[in-house]
Amino acid sequence: MSQSVLFDAPGPKARRRIMIGNILGILLILGLIALIVNGLAEKGQFEPAKWLPFLEGRTWQYFMLPGLLATLRAAGVAIVTSILFGLIFGLGRLSSIKAISWTSGVIVEFFRAVPVLLMMIFFYQFLSKSTPVPSADVPFVAVVLALTLYNGSVIAELVRSGVFGLPKGQREAGLAIGLTRSQSLRAIEVPQALVAMLPALLSQFVVILKDSALGTFIGYTELLAYARRLASGEGNILPALLVTAAIFIVLNMILTFAAQRLSRRLGARSGQLLRTEDNVEPEGVPAPAR
Repeated sequence: MSQSVLFDAPGPKARRRIMIGNILGILLILGLIALIVNGLAEKGQFEPAKWLPFLEGRTWQYFMLPGLLATLRAAGVAIVTSILFGLIFGLGRLSSIKAISWTSGVIVEFFRAVPVLLMMIFFYQFLSKSTPVPSADVPFVAVVLALTLYNGSVIAELVRSGVFGLPKGQREAGLAIGLTRSQSLRAIEVPQALVAMLPALLSQFVVILKDSALGTFIGYTELLAYARRLASGEGNILPALLVTAAIFIVLNMILTFAAQRLSRRLGARSGQLLRTEDNVEPEGVPAPAR
């Protein structure tokens, strides 16, 4: 009963082949890593002089930490604005009013199709030449706008697909107690859809964090830009990029851990609420003997 209904459980020969394939794959990966490390060592990329700057306080004080704060600033603002954009236009796509639904769909599909870097360059040029935004703030605003429009459009699609993935009984229950369709969406369907799509939201937050590095192409001095500045003075571009990549990996791991904790907590609360509702006896009906 516990076996898959799609595939038979592997027998001894199949398990042996799978184990041999896994071992060969691991050996191949280790061989490639050894080849890359050997090549880097021959080019002198592991010399202590190239890595010692990252053990100095000034490197982190004047380069890595300011770049990290700039990255977190742009990504944090973009995450909040993307969620707002996604909720607004996701609900717009679910609207029963055809004009609102059609307009929201056109906006979402347009910004999903435009590359993020292209939007950053466009907003940078537009803001610097046609608006009174201070020149020092133009790169930051352009980065946030581009990240918001692209990722907000993706989140809007997540909201729409999450609501469509709910059982139809959720909406029918809301309509049965006197809610309108829009009230049912806001009070019943969207909150459940948000909990169900937390893993997809998490992956989109990771995309926002990583795509903030594209701001270096329009002059936004985030972590990658600071790392390149450091490397130009120290002559250690590859170590600087590797350390920057390690910082991004740690940030994404922290974001993943926080989202998983939140998902488990919300799931536990939802389950507790359902158990509480199941144990409530109808008014005027005596509880069955236990």
